[in-house]
Amino acid sequence: KNSHLLEEFFQSWSNLTPKNNITSKIRERAISYVYDIDVYMKSLILSCMLAFSASATFGQGYQFTEVVTVPATPVKNQAATGTCWCFATTSFMESELLRMGKGTYDLSEMFIVRQKYMNQLQDNYLRRGDGNIGQGSLSHTFMNAYRQVGIVPEEVYTGINYDSEKHNHSEMVRYMHSIADVAVKAKQRSPEYDKLIANLFDTYLGKLPEKFTYKGKEYTPKSFAESLGLNMDDYIELTSFTHHPYYVKFDVEVPDNWEHSLMYNLPLDEMMQTVDYALNNGYTVCWDGDVSEKGFSFTNGVAINPEVKKVEDLSNTDRARFEKLGEKERLEEVFKFERPYPEINVAPEVRQAGFESFVTTDDHLMHLTGIAKDQNGTKYYITKNSWGTDRNKFGGYLNMSESFVRAKTIYVMVHKDAIPKAIKGKLHL
Repeated sequence: KNSHLLEEFFQSWSNLTPKNNITSKIRERAISYVYDIDVYMKSLILSCMLAFSASATFGQGYQFTEVVTVPATPVKNQAATGTCWCFATTSFMESELLRMGKGTYDLSEMFIVRQKYMNQLQDNYLRRGDGNIGQGSLSHTFMNAYRQVGIVPEEVYTGINYDSEKHNHSEMVRYMHSIADVAVKAKQRSPEYDKLIANLFDTYLGKLPEKFTYKGKEYTPKSFAESLGLNMDDYIELTSFTHHPYYVKFDVEVPDNWEHSLMYNLPLDEMMQTVDYALNNGYTVCWDGDVSEKGFSFTNGVAINPEVKKVEDLSNTDRARFEKLGEKERLEEVFKFERPYPEINVAPEVRQAGFESFVTTDDHLMHLTGIAKDQNGTKYYITKNSWGTDRNKFGGYLNMSESFVRAKTIYVMVHKDAIPKAIKGKLHL
């Protein structure tokens, strides 16, 4: 979500040390998705094959069998930006279009991102400079911008108008902060301020299209959005924490909820039940959570939450070996990612403790597109990331264990019809 977090992620992928050398070692190849329809569909099929191979090997010795898979569009690359929130939510909406029978679309993330920056600048100014004008946000930010300005295809607005084949907002955001600071200190936004902001985004992201032609038909951004048939009011954000009452909405206390959007609070088991119900009924899930743990390994294609304090569930051989090791040594063994180990049984109080001690943080948004099981029968969620396809061997996907998701989720977003009837009734939906 933020540049420094992204750099730490790149460090974990590349196994680079020390941290202070990470910036100079970030390397990414560009991933281009300017397709005609034939190439686009071939890429979609390839992505699905990589993600959903019925007996795929993730890491050394992780054998996965798919249980459920829901169609998704090809993996993209947010590159050197903190815009995972938009890539994940856009991917989710593209899967919604597939589910609705609308066909395959490649929607422009940066068209939405630009409007989000405009909304943040407005909020920051009115808060006397105390707002959040970082690159991160959450799924409702996409929906708010979509309602305001509509959307366009990627081919109409790539959001790259600078000398690069990949997204990089580092320089642009520094200029944006400087212009924002001047307005706050002057206690006014002059006509020149408005021109500077517009010119800044035009320079880096490109001028906004007033009209465009797509597949032989002329649209405006709003008329194109209307043609898609997506209703932003159909999508619900759900969370699970014990410091607020269940079945009511509250403002989740994370920095990237700068719009102070309210989310429904569910008991942990019911939040997980909703995720499973959605995926088993042809819906996908937009996921936000913590990826800073050692158990999250994009390189190895897994996110795990291993139990190393108890050894009762281990095989006799592993138990004898683990009993001789301290907790640190056990974790080192598990984080070799050579094979699955038993996972922590995450109760609500365990999850809450992680959140209140700032161990569980709001790091990254991704897209859940299916369910898999490993050779031990442990459940995982097939997860589409937005870090390109060349940083792991699994086409840019990974599998997150049920225990990891229970512990590390900040919130999920689903279509309202993807919520079980009994739970919808408790939420008065």
